[in-house]
Amino acid sequence: MKNNFIKNIIDEKYFYSLIENIEKSKVGFYSVGLYPASLAYNCAMHGKSNNILLAPREGRDLLGAFSNDVLLDMDNEIIEKIKRMGHFDLEGQRKSFDLRNLLLECEIVILASNSNHIQDDVKHALELRQTLKRENVVLCCLVGSFCIDIKNKNPFILCNKYPNLAFFTGFHRHGALRNPNDSFTANFCHPDPLTALIGARILNRLSPKIQVSPGVHNIECQYIKSIKNISSIFAGFVNNFHSDKPGMLPTINTILLTQCLDQAASVSLQVRKENKLENKYLSLKELGYGEEVISAKELINEKFCEKGDYTFSQLNAVKADVLGSMTLPTEGKPTRNFQAGQVLSDMLLQLKRCPKDVSEFVNWCNKTSLSQGGLEGLKSLKFWPDIYKEFKIKNNNCSMINLIYLCFNANSDEKKEIYKVLISSEEITNFCQESVKSELSLELNAKLNGGYISNDIENLYRKLFIDKGEKNLKANQNIDKISKKNPSYINVMIIINSYFNN
Repeated sequence: MKNNFIKNIIDEKYFYSLIENIEKSKVGFYSVGLYPASLAYNCAMHGKSNNILLAPREGRDLLGAFSNDVLLDMDNEIIEKIKRMGHFDLEGQRKSFDLRNLLLECEIVILASNSNHIQDDVKHALELRQTLKRENVVLCCLVGSFCIDIKNKNPFILCNKYPNLAFFTGFHRHGALRNPNDSFTANFCHPDPLTALIGARILNRLSPKIQVSPGVHNIECQYIKSIKNISSIFAGFVNNFHSDKPGMLPTINTILLTQCLDQAASVSLQVRKENKLENKYLSLKELGYGEEVISAKELINEKFCEKGDYTFSQLNAVKADVLGSMTLPTEGKPTRNFQAGQVLSDMLLQLKRCPKDVSEFVNWCNKTSLSQGGLEGLKSLKFWPDIYKEFKIKNNNCSMINLIYLCFNANSDEKKEIYKVLISSEEITNFCQESVKSELSLELNAKLNGGYISNDIENLYRKLFIDKGEKNLKANQNIDKISKKNPSYINVMIIINSYFNN
């Protein structure tokens, strides 16, 4: 998939023309859901130029994502500006823009559909772009969920399947985008630094209230977005169920953020071996990165081996997206995935148990007008076991995702232990503290807590200081079995290890 503004940097005429006209460059949004429409409202409210075009899906209304109550609260003049972004006059008749119009008129076309339509939209856009001979138009997406291969039923990251597909991301609340005093940050990510730089510059001109920076880590950012949406469900649950215990919330939100980044670092290490960044003309520092590479290493058999690539973690707008989505706002509604977590909290409070399955949870969401189609976190959670295996994620880097997955999918006896952890501030904070450690650390803690240790101290000493190559501390201790003697958070960690074990 070729997807750059400039095919050949030696073509000076085209390069100069692109740069000279960058302020006039247009951005098109195809499939105008709640986020694109809210972003358009922000641009109409603050932007002086009309550099954004909107094309709703066939049969959809341009402002159909907004409820009647929200529409009544909007400024009529701004609504008219948005309508002008989505229509053109043809022989005296008002016509809605479609994808073909966007490809002909814009330098960037953002395919704004969610996982229900994005795969078909990418294929259609690529075919149409070639037919129109507009292959210098850069295609971008903002979908925040894993996709599924129809043929083999395997989930995948869209930007990994199309490594040159741009990705636009940043924290947003739809109501906040309509706040005239608020400001936002975002990243336009494309593996080619020059394309990323030009694309960010174009997007940065749409509204003075939206600051867009370039990045090259489109695959990692899309992974973070997908996992972040699952994490938001967990955050919504905790903020609602444990609202009277504010001291524990920063701990849980910190773990959720850290594990999003740790997982993405593992993903980055794997995908960058296949899709190496080629910084031919610009270094990452010239794009705004502090360091060219941030690498994590692990000591294995007395040698340091690369464990993860954290270079992407310098994209502050991406981290802000994670943190913002896990926070209860001071005004307006939280994200839809966060609201789903609040529904989960209500279920546990009323039923005194975990959901029987995902279907029961979805039914509860439907009662609060949260349709499954808009819950990208729930879609990603469905594919989690396959993603976990595909990218060889370690349990201590995804314990929170594992916990929320098994809340829906474990058996009834296991869910009783999970329920105890979820409802107890002491259990859940202990889980946060211990589950981020390696499995070897869990075994060591079991040794230190066991009354038998005085009878086995010689073996413990050998394992810690002499037999470093051996990783089995389980002698004389059944720490891999659920026991009433164990605290619930330990039992849950054992349950997780039984389900997820690389």
